[in-house]
Amino acid sequence: QNYLDNFWPDLKAAHELFDSITQARRERESESQENHGKEYPEHLPLEILEAGIKSGRYLQGTLNVNKHRAQLEAFVRLQGCGNKDAG
Repeated sequence: QNYLDNFWPDLKAAHELFDSITQARRERESESQENHGKEYPEHLPLEILEAGIKSGRYLQGTLNVNKHRAQLEAFVRLQGCGNKDAG
């Protein structure tokens, strides 16, 4: 804020962008406090997920994301399923 005020006092777009970022950060911090420090709220309680996995309603796996193309490539590897049997 000081940098913008001192060196770019007339650059309205930069001040608006800074204000927008500051507001978004405040909202995120307030949401984090409401969620007891969790970045994302849980969709289902743990007990329901565990029961769903045991009954076969839900599947458990690991999400693997391509670090070079993270927005385009990802897959889920299910527990207990290996690549050796795939053909």
